[in-house]
Amino acid sequence: MAEHKSTAVALGAYICFEDEAGQGLKPPRGRTWRRRGMTPVVKVSNAGTKRVNLAALIAFRPAARPHVRLIHRSLVYHGWKNEKKGFDEHDFIRLLDGAHQQLRAPIVLVWDNLNRHKSAAIRALINTRAWLTVFYLPTTAPELNPVEGVWAVMKSGLVNLVKREIDQLHRLVKHRLRRMQYRPELLAGLLAKTGLDPLPP
Repeated sequence: MAEHKSTAVALGAYICFEDEAGQGLKPPRGRTWRRRGMTPVVKVSNAGTKRVNLAALIAFRPAARPHVRLIHRSLVYHGWKNEKKGFDEHDFIRLLDGAHQQLRAPIVLVWDNLNRHKSAAIRALINTRAWLTVFYLPTTAPELNPVEGVWAVMKSGLVNLVKREIDQLHRLVKHRLRRMQYRPELLAGLLAKTGLDPLPP
């Protein structure tokens, strides 16, 4: 991580961690109270492969009091013919272009080793953006990515919620992510949980 910070400080850049997730109509499992022997049951509509696909960045500048931001995009798969099932390289680069416009600074991107993060198409798109520098996380180290914490917090709020339409779930997910955008102390906590020191090297 020290190399990422040194590069960001030298460039006056934001460090941006990126990750993707998805959620179908079947809610995450959770715990609740009920009388012994009376297991609570939540009926859900889980037919088909409808899914809300999500991609997000946690961005910050190494500083004594870093300003942490959350930027996200979503894509809904309704199961329709010829509909995109998930994010492709152009979707990723649109997310990064949007982040660059919002942050108004160079970006040091840190993401995992997903095939589409290393494809020839994404490399070609990255090479045309002088403001973008890319690093990769170790292959099996999701605990180093603070965006994993974003998904955990978001999904904890979906436990036992019955959503029968994918667009209804989409609105709910976007609402929960927008609320997180206005909680910088939460985002800073997710950074701290990875063991990352936000101070300049």
